[in-house]
Amino acid sequence: MPMGSHGTAAQSGAKLSDVGKRARLRIAYRLLPFIFLMYVVNYIDRVNVSFANLRMSADLGFSDRVYGLGVGMFYLTYVLLEIPGAIIAERWSARKWIARIMISWGIVTAFTGFVHTAGQFYAARFLLGVAESSFFPAMIVYLTHWFRLQERGRAIACLYAAVPAASLIGSPLAGWLLGVHWRSLAGWRWLFILEGIPAIVLGIITIFYLTDWPSQARWLPEPERNWLVNELQAELAAKKKKRNYTMMGVFAEKRILILVLAYLLAMTGYLGNVYWIPTFVKRVSGFSNQMVTSLLLIPALLGVLGMLVNGWHSDKTNERYWHTGIPVLAAGLMFFLSSFTRHEMTLTIVFLLLGSGFLFAYLPTFWAIPTTILSEAAAAASFGLINSIGQLGGFTGNYAIGFLNDRTHSLTASFAFIALVYFGAGALILSLRVRDPTGISQTSN
Repeated sequence: MPMGSHGTAAQSGAKLSDVGKRARLRIAYRLLPFIFLMYVVNYIDRVNVSFANLRMSADLGFSDRVYGLGVGMFYLTYVLLEIPGAIIAERWSARKWIARIMISWGIVTAFTGFVHTAGQFYAARFLLGVAESSFFPAMIVYLTHWFRLQERGRAIACLYAAVPAASLIGSPLAGWLLGVHWRSLAGWRWLFILEGIPAIVLGIITIFYLTDWPSQARWLPEPERNWLVNELQAELAAKKKKRNYTMMGVFAEKRILILVLAYLLAMTGYLGNVYWIPTFVKRVSGFSNQMVTSLLLIPALLGVLGMLVNGWHSDKTNERYWHTGIPVLAAGLMFFLSSFTRHEMTLTIVFLLLGSGFLFAYLPTFWAIPTTILSEAAAAASFGLINSIGQLGGFTGNYAIGFLNDRTHSLTASFAFIALVYFGAGALILSLRVRDPTGISQTSN
């Protein structure tokens, strides 16, 4: 992709040789490990229901459709505060808003361990969606306060690496907890109760550990603090010079609307697969719960590697679209192939695990795209808009899979459905073309 002014790039490179380079490292070491840990806890709490369902539905007498609807209820309410929550994080305090979210979702997660009826399950998922709403866009907003456009893909990759990393932790933990029976409570109940506690603890720590803006960071030496503030202001000015979007203008921007539709399709397949993949593997293979949770470490490992390498290479080449579209299409191909190998257990499981792992790589590069177009409150609104509409895929995907399973008494239709939405998402992403508005080539490593 052609770059902008060589003078600007050279100036940026010169700064990075001294103060800028030190600032980048100090900020990365201070913020990214903690942000990574927060998102690990978030993702474990969000998808622990998929592992709990290896026993929960049988214990409570839930059909696939009841389970799918219950999972989807989370996403109906999750979208309510996405846009306003992202704007609150931008204009008020991302630190305080994130802390509020974590404490409230931890409490609701723990109480989910005490449900007995479908209605109670629906209510718990409904309240969890309200509690957790806008956590992800608030995290993206926070990263834009601390990382320049040139490093943002890698920063978001570190955030999203928590997703497969959470599976590396959550899968064996779930396999162990499903086998316990403490104080006359089934293991799947303890799965919810115990996994809600870390979110509450981290939410409290967040208030004291994170800093909202670089200008407020006492832990950052003044020269480094000033360098970052100036760099972010220059980036903002470059975007405004190209076009100064209002928040309402976000809703009329064609490229943002295409991203919304692409993300909706991708998340329909992704969130459907996330909550059903333990059940898919269990039904295809007939393996024990412990073996199923062990196999799910494979896509988690692929996801960690894919996101870090893809995010790094995307930043290095200053290219977002192929780095985003190809992993989605590759995942679609794996699920498409799995729909033809239903009676070949080994091949089907291989395709399912590869498809689940390949998809992770698109996530960090996708979220770097809106920041090349928008800034400030407009960017925050775009994060909320894209994520809120996309998260509706969590309802449609899960309910559709539950419906198809009950209707066809087979998993083949569900595999084909996931493949179809991935193909659509990949095609839409590759139809976009947005150039770096700052004119800064990404020469730094």
